[in-house]
Amino acid sequence: MKKKVLWLVSVLLIFTMALSACGTSAPASDKIKIGWIGSLTGDQAVWGTCESNTVKMLIEELNANGGLLGKQVEGIYYDTKGDAAEAVNAVKRLITQDGVVAIIGPNASGQAISISAVLEQYKVPDIATVATNPKVTVGDDGNVKPYNFRVCFIDPYQGAVAAGYAYDRLGLKNAAVLYDVASDYSQGFTEFFEKTFAEKGGKIVAKEGFKEGDVDFRPQLSKIKESNPDLILMPYYYKEVALSANQARELGINATLIGGDGWPSEQLMEMASGSIEGSYIVNHLDFNDPEVKPLQDAYKAKYNLPMELNGYMAHDAFKLLEAAIKDANSTDPVKITESLTKVTVEGVTGTIKISEEDHNPIGKQAAIVKIEDADYIFQEKYGLQ
Repeated sequence: MKKKVLWLVSVLLIFTMALSACGTSAPASDKIKIGWIGSLTGDQAVWGTCESNTVKMLIEELNANGGLLGKQVEGIYYDTKGDAAEAVNAVKRLITQDGVVAIIGPNASGQAISISAVLEQYKVPDIATVATNPKVTVGDDGNVKPYNFRVCFIDPYQGAVAAGYAYDRLGLKNAAVLYDVASDYSQGFTEFFEKTFAEKGGKIVAKEGFKEGDVDFRPQLSKIKESNPDLILMPYYYKEVALSANQARELGINATLIGGDGWPSEQLMEMASGSIEGSYIVNHLDFNDPEVKPLQDAYKAKYNLPMELNGYMAHDAFKLLEAAIKDANSTDPVKITESLTKVTVEGVTGTIKISEEDHNPIGKQAAIVKIEDADYIFQEKYGLQ
């Protein structure tokens, strides 16, 4: 009798487990879900809004043309609020709750670095847009992070290009640096600018720091003024650039201002066009290139807004991901990851081919842009000399 009871209990348990398994198995999705993370609130919201808008526009165009692998594509978007912890939480939600096959963004290095462990845990790839710190894709141990990729050049290159152009092309020999001590982006840019500038024979005559959110830069700028520099490196974002540039001019500082890809924004022009007149920027593309006009026009027609730098980078990240999904012929995130280093796409910022060694784009050159009459005027494509 006991044997019969035990047998019956065993059968019931197996049956219950089978039913339970059936109940928790989700049916194959009829959509390919792609995640995006970035700042939709805070000082960087202007860039995050443009990024997410661009991804939405590209998904609509793709779906109108039949989708991807015979399926429609769905975008899922989360605001990181410019915070690394929020970026980690957003990635976890996208993977565990929303079931995305890949993620685009964020644009900030600190946030992009913070999500690495989550991506590796769940084996889902991410393509950062304008996150330029080397540690986004390569760890402190020198090993490539398997699920982190990007479509932008990196801070060592950007900083070195700024130094080389200032010294070789502009003939500037004495540099002051004002930088954000709490920013991975600003620190990395500064480090490699200083190294290259010194190697070429230039002199760093002053170096002053601040923290994001500061609004009064006069104490630091007063010290910089005493050193009589012929250029000031400002490797940080447009809001602080506008405030510090205005205050520098108010203090009578006439040095040439030089910055990087954290500068370009219509907001910068509105806040400080007079103070930044004649400044130089290391950028990812020429905004006035005829080849980027179709994308600009499409964005303007849809959103009645000018396209920011991040929109171009989001475009190239999306096109890279689209090509990888097609190459993998699968929605398996691991297979998509493998294909990200196999494909080559022609983006609006140049040819995108990801290196297996460091997951950075191979051979991208910087565009040197000069600010003239409240416009970004392309000077030349410039590589390391």
